Amino acid sequence: MNAESGLKLKLFADGANLAEMRAMYKNPAIAGFTTNPTLMRKAGITDYAAFAREVVAAIPDRPVSFEVFADDLDGMEAQARIIAAWGPHVNVKIPVTNTQGVFTGPIIHRLSSDGIVLNITAIMTVEQVAQVAEALAVQTPSIVSVFAGRVADTGIDPIPHMKACRAALHGRPKAELLWASPRELLNIFHAEEAGCDIITATSDILAKLALVGKNLDDYSLETVQMFHRDAAASGFEISTAAIAEQPAHQSDPA
Repeated sequence: MNAESGLKLKLFADGANLAEMRAMYKNPAIAGFTTNPTLMRKAGITDYAAFAREVVAAIPDRPVSFEVFADDLDGMEAQARIIAAWGPHVNVKIPVTNTQGVFTGPIIHRLSSDGIVLNITAIMTVEQVAQVAEALAVQTPSIVSVFAGRVADTGIDPIPHMKACRAALHGRPKAELLWASPRELLNIFHAEEAGCDIITATSDILAKLALVGKNLDDYSLETVQMFHRDAAASGFEISTAAIAEQPAHQSDPA
């Protein structure tokens, strides 16, 4: 089954490994790319701008999100305008607040009003979505990234939560709702059920799309074969001779 062909929402690849990003770019089902400073740090990136320019050159015609990392709103806005100039397909990620919890609405409004396509990130609540929607310019496309996976980590069912977020964006038809931080492949279908426009996922999750529709009997047999193969490769042994030497089990007298 070609799982991608039946999906209505867009698949974005999340990561900061340039080789993996290039490989994902070869897949026409991947509609865009996202990254963030944490993923870049894990990937060993030390020159933010140089890495971003390599990505923009390697992926010239699909949306790519790069995030500001200043903590004051003026610094965020200045970085956002620089990042936006890296390419017409570059989306600028702005966190919903700074590290002190100050809402970034004023700069969201200014940047969006100037036609810069923003990806508002680290959102968790429906109330935050409503605040962001109010700040966004109606005429400018944008992405509103709700970290549904982290919401689920707190014990909240993310599907009705994301449906409520969808409703909170009703006045911003050019704002796309993105399901961020998925924990498993099934979340792709959860995101579609919730009315999301986009889901961003790491390459290990996206690779599992090939499993969609797989016969479970076949999958069961392959799993048994894997266990047997790995046991043999490890040289595991359990002596059965000792079992024969053990006395027969005696039942307790009634």
